Amino acid sequence: MTGIDDASKPASRSPAGLLTRPLRPYAEIFEIPGAWRFSTAAIIGRMPMSMFGLGTVLLISAVTGKYGVAGAVSAAGSLGYAFTSPRVARAVDSHGQRRVLLPLLAVFAAATALLIVAVQLHLPTWAFFVPGAIAGATMPSLGTMVRARWSVLLAGSPRLHAAFSFESVADELCFIVGPAAVTLLATEVFPASGVGVAALLCLLGTLWFAAERGTEPAVVRPDRPAGRAGRAGRRAGRVRGAAAPGLVVLAPVYLLLGAMFVSIDLSTVAFAQHFGHKPLAGFILATYAFGSATGGIWYGSRQWRAPIEKRFAFSLALTVLGVATFWAQPNLITLTCGIYLCGLAIAPTLIAGFSLLEAQAKPGRRTEAMSWLSSSIAIGLAAGASVVGFVIDAHGPRFGYAFAALCGAASAATCLAGLDRLRPAGGPAPARS
Repeated sequence: MTGIDDASKPASRSPAGLLTRPLRPYAEIFEIPGAWRFSTAAIIGRMPMSMFGLGTVLLISAVTGKYGVAGAVSAAGSLGYAFTSPRVARAVDSHGQRRVLLPLLAVFAAATALLIVAVQLHLPTWAFFVPGAIAGATMPSLGTMVRARWSVLLAGSPRLHAAFSFESVADELCFIVGPAAVTLLATEVFPASGVGVAALLCLLGTLWFAAERGTEPAVVRPDRPAGRAGRAGRRAGRVRGAAAPGLVVLAPVYLLLGAMFVSIDLSTVAFAQHFGHKPLAGFILATYAFGSATGGIWYGSRQWRAPIEKRFAFSLALTVLGVATFWAQPNLITLTCGIYLCGLAIAPTLIAGFSLLEAQAKPGRRTEAMSWLSSSIAIGLAAGASVVGFVIDAHGPRFGYAFAALCGAASAATCLAGLDRLRPAGGPAPARS
């Protein structure tokens, strides 16, 4: 479909050719007409995923001085996103991306504006929760939609592996740039500017993404029987069938990963504060994301022969083994080195997870299937944050890291127990990518 044939392209033996060789798969996917436009738009539009929650905390805490309320409002937004994301994705599969994105974006922008106004006017606390939850619930999930576009454009091609890898690296880029940018805006410019800029980026990126109609996946409606029997069949299908068989394993795996990630974040802040260098926590966590981006670029540039479910289990196990060392780190320097090395396995794990679901997704339910992973992580973030905070308060950051390792071990055990369910239907792993 893409006209890309690796065998027809002679490998360059020049030093420059060898240097750029790992990046060739990424250059090839962007030779597809319109690919760079929708991918760039999606990066801009999903910057708020790393900015909005933190920006909400910084805004409310700066105006009211209540960190507890600020965290609760942010958590309400995360839970709203987790609840609505699969339902929005189902609507996207049924009606198309543009038709769902535009009204969703309008509600998100209005709710964000109401949240800022409510905080600035010092309205009662309950008035923060309503727009905060609605804004979180309606924030467009462009990460799943951009992967759905790649899935259609590169169906059956080994380059789909590179496309998913690029998008995971883009996610990490958002988490490297976003938190630093929103903190700078909220603390140095104006408390509401962090949330405001996050919403503006979402608005501009989503509008650009929706305008790229040429690469929007066509709506695929599975054949359904008509009449009363058809309605009964649809109800039964909703009860019996998930969007992909592997979700019964991947959803709890990703939920536990979300709890692990937020435990690492909060424990790192407390660990840096313990040594009297709290501002360095942001740098250390950015190093974590940079390690993940590095691993994602390398992983996506290679062709793999191992079945994808085994790659997923292996990279997940490496991630958990790395996290298990954090509690024993003697200082911030060794933690930074360890956290970078551990980060190398994160993007490959997430890439393999999305690839597994893409291979298993039922017709017309691809976006919904992948959205369940984002939703599961969001639930894990909210649940993990509520538990690890008490652990750190009672026992210190090392026990917080131990809790993160426990969540990771449970995630790996769940994956290994359900490994058979992760094999794509009809044989071994999908494309040898």
